[in-house]
Amino acid sequence: MAEAEKERSAPTDSMTGGTGATEPDAKEKAAEAARARLADNPWTENPNAARVSEEEEKEKDAPSEAENLPTVVEKELPSEPDADDDDEEAEDDEEGNMSILRHLEELRTRIIRALVAIAVGSGVAYFFIEDIMRYLTLPAGGRLYYLQPAEAFFTYIKIAIFAGFLIALPVIFYQVWKFILPALTVRERTVVGILVPSSVLLFFGGLAFSFFLVLPAALQFFVGFSTENLQPMFTLHQYFDFVLAFILPFGAVFELPLLVIVFAKLGFIGSKFLQSKQRIVIFLSFVVGAIISPTPDIFTQSMIAIPLILLYEISYLVVRFVLRR
Repeated sequence: MAEAEKERSAPTDSMTGGTGATEPDAKEKAAEAARARLADNPWTENPNAARVSEEEEKEKDAPSEAENLPTVVEKELPSEPDADDDDEEAEDDEEGNMSILRHLEELRTRIIRALVAIAVGSGVAYFFIEDIMRYLTLPAGGRLYYLQPAEAFFTYIKIAIFAGFLIALPVIFYQVWKFILPALTVRERTVVGILVPSSVLLFFGGLAFSFFLVLPAALQFFVGFSTENLQPMFTLHQYFDFVLAFILPFGAVFELPLLVIVFAKLGFIGSKFLQSKQRIVIFLSFVVGAIISPTPDIFTQSMIAIPLILLYEISYLVVRFVLRR
């Protein structure tokens, strides 16, 4: 009996590892061994701790990569428009619109002042219309006629307006100069300040030259065709139109030296160029005279072409010996 009991207890000893310990003792030992392993390796207790440690190690190397990151972002990503930038652009657009409106208002003001100057000059001219008519009729012998009842009145108005324009011409040029003045540099302002008075003086010089020298000769030439059966009779309206069409081209022609000097000063032309174009200028002078003369006769064309040629030669001498171009 005793031997049989020993044989039944043998498998139990083998299951407990041959130590003879009970099953609860084995569980306690296994738990202690597990706790020992946890104490030696704390990462098994918190599985995320290893991951956190790896991230901390990466963060130690991150500053070197982060330093290069802004430059990459600046190159690849477009900058987003800020609200302040939009406000500044809107202000700039508004200032541009206001600038255009301001220029238009200034242009309107200059035009109104020029028209007021013409109106004032016309009023002054109409007040002295009898004296003006006396000087106008001198080349025709001092006697004119009118064929319609209102012809004298409307002709007087036209003469007064034209004389008022001539009186207001310095004011008109001054208004034009003041309008373009802000867009000019200091050097350009000096040049324009010289050109404007010079152009006015040359224009009046051309009118005076035409009226006192050329017009009497032209009228004497045309009156020379009269005979006993053919007597000249100038009407007021036709005479004034003829005088106006005759003297105005001379005012424009006398601006030629100023234009030549300006182009020479800017370096576009020189004395050699002007000398090489003399024959062409002589031919073109007669062509221009034929175009702008009020009559198709050769005398009037020559009276315009000859001063044009003389002015060109004077311009050539000024460019060569004064400007030394």
